[in-house]
Amino acid sequence: MNLEVLAEGVETQAQNDFLDKHGCHYIQGYLYNKPLSAEAITKLLQEDLAASV
Repeated sequence: MNLEVLAEGVETQAQNDFLDKHGCHYIQGYLYNKPLSAEAITKLLQEDLAASV
């Protein structure tokens, strides 16, 4: 079916490992970060970009 799978609400490394093992393409949830406001995510992305230069 050529679908890409997104798992939401991933909270543990065990969940992440299971999803990765079973071919999940995208994973999001508290394991990676708590929900952020638009301003906070903008700042985080700008800091990450500046650190990678």
